[in-house]
Parts: sequence; C-alpha cells; structure tokens
Amino acid sequence: MSKQLKPLFDSDLSRREFIRTSMMASSAFLMGCFGTGDPPIDEPMLPQCTPMFEGPNAQFIKVMGFDNDGTLPFGETYGEGLTGRQLFDLKQLGEENLVTPNELFYVRTMYPGLLDPATPWNIRIHGLVESELNLSMADLDPLVVDQGVKLLECSGNTEGGSFGLLSAAQWSGVPFADILAMVDPLPGATRVLVSGFDEHTGNSSGSVPGAAWIFTIDQLLNAGSFFATVMNDEALPPNHGQPVRLFNPGWYGCSCIKWVNEIIFVDEDEAATSQMREFSFRTHQNGTPDLARDYIPAVIDTAAMPIRIEQWQVDGRITYRVMGMIWGGDELEPTLEIKFESDEDDSGWHNVEYCPPREHAQTWGLWWYAWKPTNPGTYAVNCRVNSNDIRTRRLDSGWYTRTIDVRAV
Repeated sequence: MSKQLKPLFDSDLSRREFIRTSMMASSAFLMGCFGTGDPPIDEPMLPQCTPMFEGPNAQFIKVMGFDNDGTLPFGETYGEGLTGRQLFDLKQLGEENLVTPNELFYVRTMYPGLLDPATPWNIRIHGLVESELNLSMADLDPLVVDQGVKLLECSGNTEGGSFGLLSAAQWSGVPFADILAMVDPLPGATRVLVSGFDEHTGNSSGSVPGAAWIFTIDQLLNAGSFFATVMNDEALPPNHGQPVRLFNPGWYGCSCIKWVNEIIFVDEDEAATSQMREFSFRTHQNGTPDLARDYIPAVIDTAAMPIRIEQWQVDGRITYRVMGMIWGGDELEPTLEIKFESDEDDSGWHNVEYCPPREHAQTWGLWWYAWKPTNPGTYAVNCRVNSNDIRTRRLDSGWYTRTIDVRAV
C-alpha cells in the first residue's frame, strides 16, 4: 500500500468496530437459522489452465474448513425485508462455474413486504430538469442491452458470514446514458439521486429504511452504470430488485439501489441520504458527512482471499492446495502474494499463480498456491498486492484474513 494512503483500520479496535457495526446491520443474519452449511466437498476441482497434482502418486484427501468462518447456512434465505439474507458459498467457485445462479446469488435485503407486485411500475424522473418524465417498463424494455458478467459485494461482507455476501451474474439493462439522453437537466443539476421502494413489514434493529444514493452525473457515466432488468437471462428476481435495480459496476452493493422508482436531478447542496449515512463507515468515508458532495465513490478496492484449502498426499507427503479469488480495482493481474503465519512458522510472502485470471475488472478471477507447512498449528492466511500504486485498503487491514488449523504436515 502506498504510504500516502490512509488504511481503513488504524487498529484492531477499529476492525472490531467494523465487525460490530456490520453485524448490527445484519441482526437476522446472525440470530436465525444457524446451521452447518452445505455438505463437505468430497471431490477436488482441478483447474484446467494449469495441470497440478496429477499422476498415480497424487491423492486428494479432503477440503479443509476455515476456523474463523461463521456457521450460517449457504443458499438459503431467512429473515424478511431489511433483515432478509442469503449467503453464497465461495468454496463452490471453479474455472467452469464463475457465474452464480440466481437461486444461489447472495441477498442482503429481501423483497419489501409492502410492495405489491401487481401494481404497474413507473420510474419518476424529476427535480432540476426542464420537464418531468415517467418511464414504464414498456418504455425501458426496448433499451435493454447485455451488460456482461458483473460482480457485486455487500460493503458489510464479513467473516461472520464466511464472506458470502459476494457473487457474480450475467446482467442486462438500460444504460444510465440512455436515460440521461431522455431528459434536459437544468444548469445547476450536477448530481443524481436514485431511490427505490423500501417499505417493509416488521422492524429492523440494525438497518435503516430509505434506499437511495446520490452520484455525480460523471460517476454514473464513467462507471457504466445501468438499470438492470435481467439477471442470468431471466427477469430480475424479486429479491434482487424486480422489476428494475441500479447497478454500478465496481461499486459496493449498498449503492446499487433495488426496486428503483425515482430518479431526481439535484445540485451540489443536496444532503446525504439515510443510506449513504448508514453505510458511510463501510464505504471508507471520512466520518459521516452531511452533504452528498463530501462522499467519495463507494468503490471496491483490489481484494483477494483464499476460498478453499485442499489436503492432498503427493509422493507420500501431505501437501495443501490453496485456491483463492481476486476481485475489485482495475488491475486484472497484479503481483499477488500469499503468506502463512503461525506461532511456529512464518515463511514470508510467495507469489500465487492465476488460474484463470479475470477477463475484465468487474468480475472475479481465481488463483492457486501449493503449500507445504513446516509445522502443525493454526495459521493465519493473508494476501497482499505487491505494488505501491494499487489501493488495497481492506486487504492491507487484514480484513480478508482467514485462519486454518493444520495437524498433518
């Protein structure tokens, strides 16, 4: 990390505060439906791009579990409304399945109980524009184009949920640029407030209703933002914003407003929304600014972590294959390194091998490393990008550190 960049966490206390505030916003996430998740994976997922551990002297044994993961189940929705959740099991990622099926894609807020799906949908565009505009789904449908595979991560993605608030899907939608071409903003209209229906039955002790985010016009254009209506070649599912959600490639999910029903052109003095204020800490803001203009973009920095560690016996010796993922930022193949540290062993940093690398910056890629620990024990597994020019705030804080108990060496 460049010395000029301020780390996300200045101390372990700050990191614990991040966990506390993230989990407060996910009370149902931690309180309900505890379980053991999916059954253990009993077959290795060997990458095709790089042969590894082949031949009669290589025997797969098992997939190891991370000690600091949560115990919540994967692929099941629980809770409702603001506290509704679903986790994606990152262990399932492989070279042939880098797109998350709709039914497994993570959910951070479920379909609002007070939203009537039978009501005709309209998006009201108003504020600092020459004339107000109302768009129906029939107006949007002819403008829908393929947007490719894009990744989404919740800004509150934590080890308590096994980092399962992270998925990628094939999206189609209407570019913001096409919406902008339909209106005539007034000279003072420099920002856009995108709001969605967010009225739920019941109460939430950790989340604030009022889904809305404010962007500059250039931020939306430069990000390639679009209003998604299709997910993996199907109509957008209810829990993912049906019939339309904003998608900002490379930004945290809290900015990707679901159930969009309003677009308002505003000026430089517009107050921050309740959602911007709620997620200010998790989106790396300097405090909780009162005005939208004082918020930096809620973008995802380059990040990486191991997602599964396989135990093998190769030529009579126990060997571990670490499979990991990389996402965020703009660099597709930075110099990524891994380190294993325990009370008895610290082997330093080692380069990993991409397999396969990312196709573009808005999706994820995989990597692997063959590891032969010297001593048994509990290891902290960390990753870093060996470059002073790439911002990696969460990665450098140890946020994506995973721990594993190794008894066979």
